[in-house]
Amino acid sequence: MHSVRIITLGSHPRDVSLDLLARGIRDILSLDSVIEPIPLDIDAALDPSRKQYHSTELLASLVELESSGEHRVLGITPYDLFIPVLTFVFGQAQLNNRAALFSTFRLHNEFYGLPHSPARLEERCLKEGLHELGHTFGLRHCMELPCVMNSSTYVEDIDLKPADFCLHCREHLRSVC
Repeated sequence: MHSVRIITLGSHPRDVSLDLLARGIRDILSLDSVIEPIPLDIDAALDPSRKQYHSTELLASLVELESSGEHRVLGITPYDLFIPVLTFVFGQAQLNNRAALFSTFRLHNEFYGLPHSPARLEERCLKEGLHELGHTFGLRHCMELPCVMNSSTYVEDIDLKPADFCLHCREHLRSVC
């Protein structure tokens, strides 16, 4: 039976309810979701010149956590993430493997000079969590606009898509979960 372990990386992201995230994952993916307070040292992933964390290195630390192949590990961090070829990433996952992570850093309305919105933040977190977990189950970016697996370059892209999978992606998930 698949399940999801939700782990904070660095510190607990402000204004984010991990309980709501776990409930959303349970409701949409029908997977047991557990919040685990596992301290991980993420300092080695910091690039001081960019003031960002290398997401691939953080993924590697999540993979090293003891877990069976049936469990997925979803890391969540308040820190800005990057990969060397991009200015930033909202998240990253191992395709067809068990580790995924996302950052809340650019999901806050305040980052864009907009009013604080806890509901919008929770919705964005759920969408990013579902998107990255979808990759761990072998889903690639979907061309269907009403699908959480549709690629997100900007926060507006996240806002436009639903917190759910299209029929094709849902069928794939049924076959592997």
